[in-house]
Amino acid sequence: MRLILASASPRRLDLLEQMGVIPDLVDPADIDETPGKAELPGPYAARVAAQKALAIAARHKGALVLSGDTVVAVGRRILPKADSEAQARDCLALLSGRRHRVFSAITLIDAEGRARHRLSDSSVTFKRLDAPEVDAYIASDEWRGKAGGYAIQGRAAGLIRAIQGSHSAIMGLPLYETRTLLRAAGYPCG
Repeated sequence: MRLILASASPRRLDLLEQMGVIPDLVDPADIDETPGKAELPGPYAARVAAQKALAIAARHKGALVLSGDTVVAVGRRILPKADSEAQARDCLALLSGRRHRVFSAITLIDAEGRARHRLSDSSVTFKRLDAPEVDAYIASDEWRGKAGGYAIQGRAAGLIRAIQGSHSAIMGLPLYETRTLLRAAGYPCG
């Protein structure tokens, strides 16, 4: 049974490897990830994960296709994947001293074309960040391309007071939910 990972995220690949799962192929989906007008963060993450899986499943008939999407949200506001220093600083200013939510959605399309979906909802609380902390984090460059402008698996871990939920989901792939879907589809994983 072939497993295709429909994601370009090296974190998702690393997380799968933690479970002893090595995809046969990594084939990232190229879809429009623009949120719909008034689209809420959880439903948005679920929609994007499903669209990625569908796009790749069309190219790999009979294979298992796993996709994911992770969204950092403050209230109803979906934070961007920071691609500039200014964006990262704006995200960190918004997250400083407050709690936010991280939605991590996965979709698995099985060999018969059936789609299964899971959505993980976690909370993260940042300490109040001072200017030197923000400057040092920006200088690390690990925020680049990360939802909400931070990577919990890196230096940002020292800026986080508390999490509730799944650490792996905050990184980009909820391992419990992923393992459950893979096993339900008959894929061997520990």
